[in-house]
Amino acid sequence: MTEPTPPIELTGHVSRWGEPMALPAELVDALTAICPTTVELDAVAECSRDWWPLAMHWSLAGEVPRRAAAVCRPAGPDDVALVMRCCYEDATPVTAAGGRSGVCGASVPLFGGVVLDLTGLHGVEHVDAVSGIVQVLAGTFGPDLEAALAPHGLTVGHFPQSFDISTVGGWVACLGAGQFSTRYGKVDEMVVGLEVVLADGAVVRTGGAPAAAVGPDLTALFLGSEGTLGIVTRVWLRAHPLPEHTDRSSWSFTTFSDGIEACRQILRRGATPAVLRLYDATESKRGHDGDGSECILLVLDQGDPAIVDATMSVVASACAANGAAARPQELVDRWMSHRNDTNALQALTRKGFVVDTMEIAAPWSALDGIVAAATTALLAVPGARAASCHLSHSYLDGACLYFTFAATTPNRSLDEIEQTYVAMWDAGQRAVLAAGGNLSHHHGVGVNRSRFMADALGQGLAVLTMIKHALDPSGMLNPGKLGLPGPTAEEVRWP
Repeated sequence: MTEPTPPIELTGHVSRWGEPMALPAELVDALTAICPTTVELDAVAECSRDWWPLAMHWSLAGEVPRRAAAVCRPAGPDDVALVMRCCYEDATPVTAAGGRSGVCGASVPLFGGVVLDLTGLHGVEHVDAVSGIVQVLAGTFGPDLEAALAPHGLTVGHFPQSFDISTVGGWVACLGAGQFSTRYGKVDEMVVGLEVVLADGAVVRTGGAPAAAVGPDLTALFLGSEGTLGIVTRVWLRAHPLPEHTDRSSWSFTTFSDGIEACRQILRRGATPAVLRLYDATESKRGHDGDGSECILLVLDQGDPAIVDATMSVVASACAANGAAARPQELVDRWMSHRNDTNALQALTRKGFVVDTMEIAAPWSALDGIVAAATTALLAVPGARAASCHLSHSYLDGACLYFTFAATTPNRSLDEIEQTYVAMWDAGQRAVLAAGGNLSHHHGVGVNRSRFMADALGQGLAVLTMIKHALDPSGMLNPGKLGLPGPTAEEVRWP
């Protein structure tokens, strides 16, 4: 079984936003009778954080944003239901967590209470090889899922950068996207059905049939809900045959806009190469042998040889039509070998840099304007040092743009770092929303993006709030996330 890999080491257990209230001894005893439960400070602090880049700076100072009062480690879905029934009686906040690989603070227990560590719910329970459906527990890590499917000649095809340290439940909770998503889709296109434990411990199963029309899609209700509406314990996923054939190519464009147009034409013609990643001149020079004036496109496809060959033919045609020059295939191989490496992020954080990524999605017609607006806004923030972009996931109607930004502060104090971080996100995210982009493509909302939810959803946020109240009337499930109100008047307000 894979274990969660912590980000930058934590040297203390101070709660930056206030110490949590201790749980009643009777509740701790009841939880301990259900599953292993700890209130030990170091262990609880470690489980109260994720890979949120701002919180990594706090970790270096021995702080977490907010610490839970206890951590429960259920061994199966039945334990989860029992824990929820115990916590429901006095509305104890519960924050579900898996590999804690999220980068927006979704696993931070803003109101203390219980962190529910779901990594004990691991393993593939059933494989329907004829239909290509796999039943898997939510705490299963990516490598363990794929290893269990390989003997059946199957793959789910979900390979996010966090593949080694993220769980199936986490993918579902934040609507994750893998690096091969243009072929296999985002996780919402992979889910057949869900088992979800509600706030009161009731268990509901959704979906289960292809293309069903039985009222509103309840599976979609829980996808991307980040543990605020229910806790996913089992997932049924669509699996594909292991690919027979792989091909790759790389291309160089004079402008990022030319590359975007080539990608648009590829998708509009019906081709869906597994990997279609276009880097601006800055990122091309930094990591793909660019000379500072060219934009590199990496392409990889896999599957049936006939389909792969046809796809790569469409790619070559669209690239040539937009003035691209062929580059060595080795550029793709090199990216494949280091695509999940996060050492640079951690190194910059240790040096006191403000650094993060912002991924959004928008229609093809809006992408050029968003690139210009967001990079301009980011670079205008005092202390900004860099703002670059690549296109990472493509669809018939649009694509995902993935921005990387960095800044420095005069004294590199925690307060300065936090202020600059907030300013960078305010500038970049609001520029994206104003130019026609959405709030998030696959990192989710968590703590960091909650303040933008009203702008992103409009009246839809009121509808989401009503759904939240209906399913979780006391507001105990991962409170304070998705822009939803917390369970008490003493809300954590950040920033």
